[in-house]
Amino acid sequence: MMKIYSNNHLKYAFAVVMMFLVLTWSRVPVNAQTKPQTDWLLNPTAYKAVIKATASGKEIVLNNGLVKRTFRLSSNLVCTDYTNLINGQQLLRSVKPEARLTINGKTYNVGGLVGQKENAYLLPEWIDHFSAGINDFQFKRFEIKMLASRLNWKSKFWASNHQQPGGRQIDFYYQSGAPELACLEVIVSYELYDGLPLIIKSLSIKNSGDQSFKINRVVSEVLGMVEEQSAVVGTPANMAKPQGIYLETNYAFNNAMRYDLSDQTTHWKADSTYTSQVNYDYQTPCLLEIYPDKAPGIDLQKGEVFNSVRTNELLMDSYDRERRGLAIRTMYNTVVPWTTANPIFMHLVSRNDEEVRAAIDQCAATGYEALILSFGSHCNMEDTSAANIKRWKQLAAYAHSKGIFIGGYSLFSSRRISDADDVIDPKTGKPGGAFFGNAPCFGSKWGLAYRDKIKTFYAQTDFDIWENDGPYPGDVCASTTHPGHRGLDDSQWRQMEIQKELYHSLHQKGVYINAPDWYFLDGTNKIAIGYREVNFSLPREDQMILNRQNIFDGTWEKTASMSWGFVPLTKYQGGGPEAVLEPLKDHLKDYEQLMIQYYGAGVQACYRGPRLYDTEVTKQTVIKVINWYKKYRDILNSQIIHLRRADGRDWDGILHVNPNLQTKGMLMLYNPLKQAITRTISIPLYYTGLTSTATVQEQEGPVKKYSLSRDYKITCTITLKPESYTWVQIR
Repeated sequence: MMKIYSNNHLKYAFAVVMMFLVLTWSRVPVNAQTKPQTDWLLNPTAYKAVIKATASGKEIVLNNGLVKRTFRLSSNLVCTDYTNLINGQQLLRSVKPEARLTINGKTYNVGGLVGQKENAYLLPEWIDHFSAGINDFQFKRFEIKMLASRLNWKSKFWASNHQQPGGRQIDFYYQSGAPELACLEVIVSYELYDGLPLIIKSLSIKNSGDQSFKINRVVSEVLGMVEEQSAVVGTPANMAKPQGIYLETNYAFNNAMRYDLSDQTTHWKADSTYTSQVNYDYQTPCLLEIYPDKAPGIDLQKGEVFNSVRTNELLMDSYDRERRGLAIRTMYNTVVPWTTANPIFMHLVSRNDEEVRAAIDQCAATGYEALILSFGSHCNMEDTSAANIKRWKQLAAYAHSKGIFIGGYSLFSSRRISDADDVIDPKTGKPGGAFFGNAPCFGSKWGLAYRDKIKTFYAQTDFDIWENDGPYPGDVCASTTHPGHRGLDDSQWRQMEIQKELYHSLHQKGVYINAPDWYFLDGTNKIAIGYREVNFSLPREDQMILNRQNIFDGTWEKTASMSWGFVPLTKYQGGGPEAVLEPLKDHLKDYEQLMIQYYGAGVQACYRGPRLYDTEVTKQTVIKVINWYKKYRDILNSQIIHLRRADGRDWDGILHVNPNLQTKGMLMLYNPLKQAITRTISIPLYYTGLTSTATVQEQEGPVKKYSLSRDYKITCTITLKPESYTWVQIR
């Protein structure tokens, strides 16, 4: 039972303070002249990408109403302005080159100007007195075009967004005056997106000559940025980094299930030219450089094109963790829409084909949409014999006849193959030293054959989903005999290219990809939400608390549809009968609650076992939950506002918000205690788009109408039964 109370009795002073905070950190820019008309997180439609030259012809401006980036075209191209139009923040304090290349052991700047003496700030009138570096790559021309889809996504699964993003792109072309580099052309590209304070930068190097070039390093972004913190003493390692920008590239790995811990390319450095900084040793981290530490080290052959990492530069207007997370999650939803696909799947542990057919039948009977042959099952994708292909093609056809997608599991890394095919440790010259101890090199004969076998299996069986465990984790390899790379220097870059090309190939055939590493920008769909596997051997009551903690913690910077959880229907990682759900009929309450807390968060879990139900009562329980999820699927797959983390001591819960739906909010609440509780909960509704009134309905109960407070909140008093949950619709 629930009673709703308005906030009319809040003190006026408190309301004013809260309103000030909301406006200061979330809505009102510092410079009123640049104020956007609406909050882009509520309605981004007005913010369209425009790239054009100024009236004088001296500058090119990228502007979508949220971010502005300006380039001076002479005497060499240079970025002179990088402004967050939401809050008026200027990110730049000095000019820098557009990129920096090390070729055949010698370093060259791409674009940029020299001559700035004071590096604490930049005045436009100074720029005419700067000059181009003699040996730098010089700007020649530019091209403006519509933003093109980078990956041809074939969307066949349920998704909250099936549309590719809109925007504009500009390509700046450079050539070197050095005779030895005359055949190299560098193209620096900027993509400006509609509705996002986002620019994506990348570069390409084309070799049209007759000789090869050693590309030792490519620094694809260099920015002299305003410092976040002025400290008299300190180093880049222990001082605060600029928080007005979020950076993400498509070069990340280490199985951390988080981008910030998987990133291999972001480097905040000291700027020795900034001699007026507060830090006595000139160690303020205010020089941004983007490059992979251990790459590329490649030989660029005649006619080849090198493509750099792609850097997502998302401007931030707040220190608030939730708003920053919402911005990042909105970026994913928009720029990589395949991450919004979220099919309902089962993880089957099978021993024979009949068990696969039986599980397909159960999926069809309960409303599940997909079946994944789990680890430990009898599906071997590395067997591309005619008999094995025929077997799984027939099972795929059976699944499709029932309206069920089918997929399977395959392990690449975290296994030993042979001395000839494993990663070679540069310290010892022997196999070993990999992220997982021993692992195959993707550039070895076995690794290249593995790639080809996966492609063959999916092309010939019509499978829909690939669960790629242990994808390439960044291992370097000192072998000089592997056909996929020349040696240590290019081993990481080349293996990364092999992994990405495989993902691109499957992605463009419509294959859904689960992979426990951060390859979202190159076509993968889902990653583990972040959990400790041995915890699934703990008692079910512990698992329920831990799972809700995992959901709460794992959805700050990634969306629910980008995440999978885990429910052990049968024994996994040890544990006794208290840890599993089988027999399902004996643990229906726990089974239902585990489903509700995952589906209620929009997170698909791996329900791992031989079956979804064992009795008619169990079957009806599964059907009830799946029908509920599908009925509210749109709002349950919408953005999450984090309310209270599970701790077993009191209620916990989350709030889904979506200003574009009729149901603009869905509150999911849990009571872990063995007694009923009544709690008064403050519910923030700003990101629902509601401003004055709202209606609230607990489950299918009576509808209540009330007014929002000045800080966009309501206060609800809710009673929860012992060890139970509830859900509340907000319109």
